[in-house]
Amino acid sequence: MENMPPVRVRVAPSPTGHMHLGNIRTALYDYLLAKKTGGTFILRIEDTDLKRTVEGAEQEIFDGLRWLGLRYDEGPDVGGAFGPYRQTERRDIYRQHAQILIDGGHAYPCFCSMERLAEMRARQQKQRLPPRYDGTCRKIDAREASLRVADGAPHVVRFKVPTEGTTVAHDIVRGHIAVENRNIDDYVLLKSDGLPTYHLGAMVDDHLMQITHVLRGAEWLSTFPLHVNVVRAFGWAEPAWVHLSLFLKPSGKGKMSKRDAADAIKDGHSIFVKDVQELGFIPEGVLNWIALMGWGVPEDDVMSLDQMIERFDLRNLTPSPAAINFAKLDYFNGAHIRSLALDDLAGRLAPHFARHGFPMEQQLLRQVTPLIQERIVTLQDAPAMAGFFARDDVEPIPEQLIGKGLTVASSAAISRDALGILQGAPTWKAADLEGAMRAYVAQAGLEAGQVFGILRLAVTGQRVSPPLFESMEIIGREKTLRRVSRAVATLESLAKEEKT
Repeated sequence: MENMPPVRVRVAPSPTGHMHLGNIRTALYDYLLAKKTGGTFILRIEDTDLKRTVEGAEQEIFDGLRWLGLRYDEGPDVGGAFGPYRQTERRDIYRQHAQILIDGGHAYPCFCSMERLAEMRARQQKQRLPPRYDGTCRKIDAREASLRVADGAPHVVRFKVPTEGTTVAHDIVRGHIAVENRNIDDYVLLKSDGLPTYHLGAMVDDHLMQITHVLRGAEWLSTFPLHVNVVRAFGWAEPAWVHLSLFLKPSGKGKMSKRDAADAIKDGHSIFVKDVQELGFIPEGVLNWIALMGWGVPEDDVMSLDQMIERFDLRNLTPSPAAINFAKLDYFNGAHIRSLALDDLAGRLAPHFARHGFPMEQQLLRQVTPLIQERIVTLQDAPAMAGFFARDDVEPIPEQLIGKGLTVASSAAISRDALGILQGAPTWKAADLEGAMRAYVAQAGLEAGQVFGILRLAVTGQRVSPPLFESMEIIGREKTLRRVSRAVATLESLAKEEKT
């Protein structure tokens, strides 16, 4: 890709649901290619499926791309010289281009009713024939068809695929693709409401917006020959075509279903951008993970966005289906969290602590962040691991305060000894506190895990926490001693109950 001229690329999602991994990967590759060549990255909203349009989905697309850091140069909300960037605002353009194809003998009005089409499909299914239009309206004289349109007859516009020969097209990833024209259907280009299908809208917009490279999902391979024929019927130069690899469910068998997506969210993962953000994943980790699903570089490469731009090459993309591996997402997310600057990470953690009822002042958050940075996989892990710092008191499960292999009475005695040692600590520094407690462990002939386990539950309320003594230093003398005192009282109460 050295010395490649600046490209114009677009990502063109439909606002018919949540923005998903497929959208992200296409947008990312578009972005990388644009930045690599000094080109232009465009967002176009393909909103012609009015029945399936979901309120708020368009804004989710805007927000998702910005959260990921994939800033587009042109789009509905930023403008540009090739707008409008919503297809519903380009109706007249599509009508004009559909008429150009009709006038050139490459398309025709189709007046078939929904009932007739349903009967046709049922007949084909009964005869075990592939479903396709039977060409009834293709046979209508052009003048007669024009008069019926002028009289207001309901109709769609279909493409007139050549009946003979073969369509050969080239894909950068998959090479030459050849399909016999008799196997290509006369697809609808313009619907009865005057809005285009993808087969017309995307081809027209890509030409008028001067798109040089079309990156899209492998699901469009089946209609790729049709699209090539549409472009050639207009007499336009074709863009460079790139059909990306399919995403498969984690098992590697089939595409993700709604049930698979529901199971993933239970395990703290999702295929939707909005969910991924709320689950505490960070853009750097998500992009690194997505980039390598279909890109032939080592799968464990931890890369920043700038490094991806530097290394990106269309020739490294692979056609092989990519199974969604959520464990890899965890790996990359954790790796990128550990690479963040302290203040940056603290700022990202703040809303997650607040959302779970643990609002932290900036100074406390800056003290806590270094203790958990090496231990969390997502930002969402932080409140469960370190929320105790923001609490006035903790409430450990009483039975869990009993040390491993110890009785209630001996655990109560250890907690009393620990409280006395901490009360007499001349300084409240982690190293000094740890030194004093380790000396006690050695003198008493105990195991550190037994003593520190009791102390950890008393101070943090949980069995797993950031480093104990660093946590105690941050919590402070007064609050720590109060928590240990409560633990002593709890264990002594358990010991009395055990005697009676």
